[in-house]
Amino acid sequence: MIPSRTYPAGSLLRFFLLTFAISWALFIPVAAFSGPSITPLDYALLLLGTIAPSLVALWLTGRAGGESARRELLERALNGRVPAGWFVFSGVFTLAIKLAAALILRLATGGWPRFGTTSVLLMFAATAISTPVQAGEEIGWRGYALPRLAARLGVGRASVVLGLVWACWHFPLFYLRGADTFGQSFVVYALQVMALSVVMAWLYARTGSLLVVMVFHAAVNNTKDVVPSALTGGSGTFALSASPVGWVTLSLLWVVAICCLAGMPKRVPGFEPSGGDGGTSGAGP
Repeated sequence: MIPSRTYPAGSLLRFFLLTFAISWALFIPVAAFSGPSITPLDYALLLLGTIAPSLVALWLTGRAGGESARRELLERALNGRVPAGWFVFSGVFTLAIKLAAALILRLATGGWPRFGTTSVLLMFAATAISTPVQAGEEIGWRGYALPRLAARLGVGRASVVLGLVWACWHFPLFYLRGADTFGQSFVVYALQVMALSVVMAWLYARTGSLLVVMVFHAAVNNTKDVVPSALTGGSGTFALSASPVGWVTLSLLWVVAICCLAGMPKRVPGFEPSGGDGGTSGAGP
């Protein structure tokens, strides 16, 4: 069970404003001035921008609830006391979606789409190594923002809205040469991220563990190119276009997301059941 507490008025708006301000202050200059390849300095600035959600969340949490509240939020990112199957699901989800998309295209067109050249073992190794880095986002997005949005909208709708906000946070990276998002459709990307956000909220509500969500996030980043979706040459940030793999992947993600919405628990850790920041009852996963 999560101890009850009240949320300061405006905490969610402050979180979004500060997170976007800090991250975009780092993302935009890198996107504007970087060359065809990303330099070590670019990586450092991007990393700082990437961990801004959790730095802001921890600061706001400590400011409102003291050190105990900040420690509790951090402990959710270290909570591995869940059945191993949840970690397996998180690690293979994106891989399974992409392989299913490849099979669907094979059955529909008679030919296989292009497969990536990175070995699956290396993808899993990269997932394991990069999982701790995802705390830089997940403590903020799922640990801090999701329960506050859920207090107003319910968990299901909150997961969709948070997915849109989360996608928009990435927007400057669509102008970063050398990034795999450069020249791709932000519209299609946002729809995919919204579906992923639903699945991640479902995972968090079912397990109560941000660590499981962090593994999921790391696996999305590191296994998605087993069957690459990027449209060769790109067609523009605001174009409603994607490769066949991209469209099938998007469809499969939303099939899963709709199933998750249908079975979404009514609580996530930190959820306040009364409307607004003034809720007083706690809830568990």
